[in-house]
Amino acid sequence: MQIDRRQFALGALAASCTLTGTARPSFAEGRAPVYIGDMHAHLFFFGANTPDKKPLGPTMRAGHATLVGWSLVGDVPWIRPTSKGLKQKGSPKPGEAAEWFETDIVRIKKHIADQNLKLALTPNDVDNALAGDPHVVLTLEGATIVEDDATPLVRAWEQGVRSVQLVHYIENPIGDFQTERPRHGGLTPLGFKVIEECNRLGILIDLAHCTDKATRQAIEASSQPVIWSHSSVTRTRQPNWKMPVWQARQITFDTAKLMAEKGGVVGLWPMRSDIGAGPDAYAKRLWELGQWLGAEHAGIGTDMNAISRPAIASYSDLQKVVRAWQKAGHDDTAIRNIAIGNFARVLKQAMAARQA
Repeated sequence: MQIDRRQFALGALAASCTLTGTARPSFAEGRAPVYIGDMHAHLFFFGANTPDKKPLGPTMRAGHATLVGWSLVGDVPWIRPTSKGLKQKGSPKPGEAAEWFETDIVRIKKHIADQNLKLALTPNDVDNALAGDPHVVLTLEGATIVEDDATPLVRAWEQGVRSVQLVHYIENPIGDFQTERPRHGGLTPLGFKVIEECNRLGILIDLAHCTDKATRQAIEASSQPVIWSHSSVTRTRQPNWKMPVWQARQITFDTAKLMAEKGGVVGLWPMRSDIGAGPDAYAKRLWELGQWLGAEHAGIGTDMNAISRPAIASYSDLQKVVRAWQKAGHDDTAIRNIAIGNFARVLKQAMAARQA
């Protein structure tokens, strides 16, 4: 049986009963709930925060998160942590990335089903999430399954993937990524074909981790709005691969504005070294991002369970962000757009453009 909206609201209320003071959800204050949309989150089947230890259903309910992008990391077997961030430790042999994808997607979908959650597969599903019915968006971080042509994306779509991030942390045939020396001069010819195929299939394109040149090329090439799911915007530096990881991973203000002008959305991560500590700091930076790009073009990208000591550790923390905005007297429509509406809009637009 699926969780319906009433069950979800009751579950969130029950979860809130263990919290005190400002930790209570906004609906307890007599306001209509502000639902949360997260463009980029993780649950790994290894390490400290596995689905068994941190099941997704209660995590979403506790913070009114109804549209969550669960990111399958396409290059996990070929990266390792180092003192300078995640680095490549090997390269997939032909077919290995597809095997990894199939293995991980089965586990992810089983957990979602076990949690009585629904997949966001259609624009109608996204509308239901906006109305309070919890849905999970399957996303792929790093299109490592793509080797010689873009056809593996068809299989990704068939498996329920509705957003694809082009690159991540390993060398690839698609384009340059931010944390290593550029090799391709932006996107490759295959990279452009991947964009075309995502547009055709109705898959939302995520440009996080792309170099500035690759990002600009992709924005111009895509027939649909794109997202930058997680990091932050800088107005003071030109990110490059030699910088500390959090700086290398930023997107420039000019490129973010170009993305916004094309209808896209930029997500803010909760990296302490970047945005500061705690929900209040995150609230200020995310609202500022909305002022920079327009309130229709900023969103949430927690990178949950992939950042050490994040400023936002749970969806309950994001309700604290919402309350900080409400206390400051910010416009309610803008709050709801940044919290979930912008992500929902571009996701629906990508889905509705499907031509297959």
